[in-house]
Amino acid sequence: MQIILMEKVVNLGNLGDEVKVKDGYARNYLIPQGKAKRATEANRKVFEAKRAELEAAQQAKLAQAQAQAATLDGLMLQITRKTGMDGRLFGSVTNIDIADALKAQGHVVERSAIRLPEGPLKAIGDAAIEIALHSDVVAKITVSVLGEH
Repeated sequence: MQIILMEKVVNLGNLGDEVKVKDGYARNYLIPQGKAKRATEANRKVFEAKRAELEAAQQAKLAQAQAQAATLDGLMLQITRKTGMDGRLFGSVTNIDIADALKAQGHVVERSAIRLPEGPLKAIGDAAIEIALHSDVVAKITVSVLGEH
């Protein structure tokens, strides 16, 4: 299906690009989320009329993400969990736990933006975590998992 992107989509294209994607991806994700519209003549005209407005909105989102990244970069989070004798956690520290800890410090972050490269944290120690605030903006924080018996 041919679609017009209404915003930048990672691994697909930028605002205004006409791309061909699988029908299900367009119908079930891109169009309902407002990230794209079908590439019809009527939609092309509507897009061209709104292009400046959409570009301004995209720049505003980018600026907001960069400002939030500036406050988050280098942040050290401490999360305490119960541990066994060998230093392994009972359970794990997931992106939900990290989002809650960030919220407690006044930083509102979507849990889907938190990238855990090796999956949930299951041992005591420090781990470098990336937070994708925008397709072009990534903040790096350190999560320190502390143990208690």
